[in-house]
Amino acid sequence: MYLCYLDESGTSSIPGNTSHFVLAGVSIPVWHWRDCDRELQEVRQRFALGESEIHVAWILRPYLEQRKIPRFDSLDYSERRRQVTAFRTNELLRLQRKGNSAGYRQARKNYAQTDAYVHLTHDERKSLVAETARRIGRWGFARLFAECIDKVHFSSVRNVEEVDQQSLEQVASRFERYLQLVGSGQDQRAFGLLIHDNNPTVAHRQTMLMREFHRTGTPWTDLESIIETPLFVDSSLTAMVQVADLCAYAMRRYLENGEYILFDLIFDRADRKDGIVVGVRHFTKPGCNCKICVAHRR
Repeated sequence: MYLCYLDESGTSSIPGNTSHFVLAGVSIPVWHWRDCDRELQEVRQRFALGESEIHVAWILRPYLEQRKIPRFDSLDYSERRRQVTAFRTNELLRLQRKGNSAGYRQARKNYAQTDAYVHLTHDERKSLVAETARRIGRWGFARLFAECIDKVHFSSVRNVEEVDQQSLEQVASRFERYLQLVGSGQDQRAFGLLIHDNNPTVAHRQTMLMREFHRTGTPWTDLESIIETPLFVDSSLTAMVQVADLCAYAMRRYLENGEYILFDLIFDRADRKDGIVVGVRHFTKPGCNCKICVAHRR
């Protein structure tokens, strides 16, 4: 039995606010689940995060108030948190007094999403994410599947599907083929289950798509090894979905901004056959020489 954890980075709408949409899936054998969870817990403990979610996009944002606190880097964790909390409380009160309701709501959202990480400097937060990616990259039993869609190219071709439909179809097909190959020649077939971050809008859409794939197959394969429709879980409570989030973020930032450090740490886990990357695809204009396209053509 193999578990494939899914998450996306970017917006699937066109144009949206990102040029790429990435759906990533990280597959592990079920008997390695506890080992992976323990490793991720070790990283969180090292950075005093307890059970907090590793949400990469929020972790790597600049926290402007840290720059305004004198000698922030020299303070211990508890004092950093105390001073940031005081600064943020004062800022929320200031926005309320000014009657800036939109600014107040946005600030409250930003503060809530980043509260778990305010005791860490920006460099420490980058180290946290890099160490997590480094651990993932060493999981020789894991396989990375992803569809990375350049929405500019997607909208320029006659495409009967939507971005999210093509992404799920491609990732599910590649995971299915992997399961078929793993199970071939064995006494028992290999089965797999998709597990996704619980987004109510995404959940209904993906459930309906997977029901259709189970009935009719995808254009690439029948689904004989993936069981059920995706299970949807709270990513803040499920560390392995956070791994998929990191991988999707790393690939999108590489393709959009050329940020390669995280990408290089996780790309070794891309599913390969005869040295060619078959698990990850960059859907873009012909002639692209990014690392994904080169590895896919090789």
